[in-house]
Amino acid sequence: MRTLFVAVLIFAFWILLSGHTGLLLLSLGIFSTLLTVFLGHRMRLIDRESYPIEKLPKLFRYYFFLGKEIIMANMDVIKRILKPGKSISPKVIDLTANQPSNLGKVIYANSITLTPGTVTMDVKADQLKVHALSKEAADDLASGRMAKVIHNSKADSS
Repeated sequence: MRTLFVAVLIFAFWILLSGHTGLLLLSLGIFSTLLTVFLGHRMRLIDRESYPIEKLPKLFRYYFFLGKEIIMANMDVIKRILKPGKSISPKVIDLTANQPSNLGKVIYANSITLTPGTVTMDVKADQLKVHALSKEAADDLASGRMAKVIHNSKADSS
């Protein structure tokens, strides 16, 4: 099932990028998709952690959460740049990444970096060193709200 899902996903991506619908090119696209999936399957690259299809509904909810966070952080950064009264107060904080898997820790660190005004500077074991543009952004991260959403999405379990 997982291999079939990966094949459909790769072919859909190929057709989206190429835009070709001629018989010869569609045949070549199908052949290259099958060859890629065959090689990936033989190399044991298609596994539960790489393609967690059973987690897709929860992952989509997390993507919507992350999209909202990115938009809100963008607006905050713009306000701080344009309003002289709103101060920029950079701060470096240490956060505990208590996700049960390395994938969860990577998702958490990358989610922080994707959010404007915050950057994950270092990851060591269960500690993240994060630079935040403002005290408010640092306090929001320290509250653990984003970490809880990642944990509840089960994106971090293997």
